[in-house]
Amino acid sequence: MSAVQLYLASGSPRRQELLTQLGYQFERVVVDVEECHQPSETAEQYVQRLSRDKATAGVKKINATKTAVATMPVLGADTIVVVDETILEKPKDFNDAQRMLNLLSGRQHQVMTSVTVATVEREETQLVVTDVWFKTLSEKEIEKYWQSGEPQDKAGSYGIQGLGGKFITRIEGSYYAVMGLPLVETDVMVQNFLNL
Repeated sequence: MSAVQLYLASGSPRRQELLTQLGYQFERVVVDVEECHQPSETAEQYVQRLSRDKATAGVKKINATKTAVATMPVLGADTIVVVDETILEKPKDFNDAQRMLNLLSGRQHQVMTSVTVATVEREETQLVVTDVWFKTLSEKEIEKYWQSGEPQDKAGSYGIQGLGGKFITRIEGSYYAVMGLPLVETDVMVQNFLNL
């Protein structure tokens, strides 16, 4: 196995899978960042702040636990779903997921994924916005989908890469950003930090 090139400040299995797909060797760093939307923030500002907070928390944690200053970059990311200027994050329970999926049913929404790569010296953040269209969902489909367990840890209560993909009639933008990590933008930023 090659040497670790960067840290990932995310517990998301999808982000780990996508970063592996890009060919990077990474180590996961667990950070605790409060995900609380401020009334004055737009959806774009909120998701970008969360990715920055995760990356900078990762940088601080690594520097606090390592004897030497960590030079490897830390990648933080966050994804939200937005419909009618309402931010949809991970559902709290079935009723919350049902509310979200009913909001998305038969219409267009946006998935916003922000990625931040940071070191002690610098940071770079990029926002990728993808338009997604859902077919009209029945209550039975929503209930069956919830019972699958898939929506429970997903922004907007669905995963494009799993069973939730059957609800999507069209997307404009990055499929991988909807999954949680836009590949092209992430790769360019990481290469920039690693001077590849």
